[in-house]
Amino acid sequence: MSEKRSGVLPLFLAVAAFAAGVAAFAVLRQPSGPSLRAGSVAPDFSLPVPGAADVTLTSLRGRVLFVNFWATWCAPCREEAPSLERLYQALRGEGFEVLGISIDAEQDAPAVEDFAREFGLTFPIPRDAHKHVYDAYQASGVPETFLVDRAGRVLERFVGPQNWDDPRYARAIRRTLAAGERADTEGG
Repeated sequence: MSEKRSGVLPLFLAVAAFAAGVAAFAVLRQPSGPSLRAGSVAPDFSLPVPGAADVTLTSLRGRVLFVNFWATWCAPCREEAPSLERLYQALRGEGFEVLGISIDAEQDAPAVEDFAREFGLTFPIPRDAHKHVYDAYQASGVPETFLVDRAGRVLERFVGPQNWDDPRYARAIRRTLAAGERADTEGG
C-alpha cells in the first residue's frame, strides 16, 4: 500500500505545479491597461508595409477601418481572405479601409507575399512580426478584426473567421460611414 501512496504524491505535485503554472500565465498575460472594448480609443501604431510607406492609425483618421490580424499558417484566415477582399473592393471608395496586419515572423515575408498574391489581396498588409500591435489590441487569436470608426474608436470586435459577404457587415460599415458624415456636417 505504501508503494501506491508514494506514486500518488509525485503525480499530485506534478498536477499542482502545472495548475500553478497555468494560473501564473493567465495572470501575467492579462492586459496591463484598461480592456479594449466597444467605445475604447483604438491604440495608435506605426507598422511597415512592404513597398509602401509605414501606416499609422492616425494617418487613417476620418476613414472607417477594419484592423484585421491574421497569419499565413492560419487555416481560418485562408477561409475568410477572399470575402474580406470582396468587402474591401465593394466599400473602399466610400471611405472604408482594411489593414490586414500579418503577425507572421520576419523570415516569413515571402509566405506573406505568396498569401496576398494567392488571394488577390489589394488592401495594405502591414507587418507586426513582434506582435506589439496585436498585444496592444489585446487580440486573442487569428483571424481577429476590429471595426474602428472615423474618430478612432473601436466599435466592434470580430473573433474568428467571418463570412464578410454577409450583407449585414456592409450595412454596419455603411451605417458607420453615414454616422461619421453626419457628425462632420453637424460640426462634431
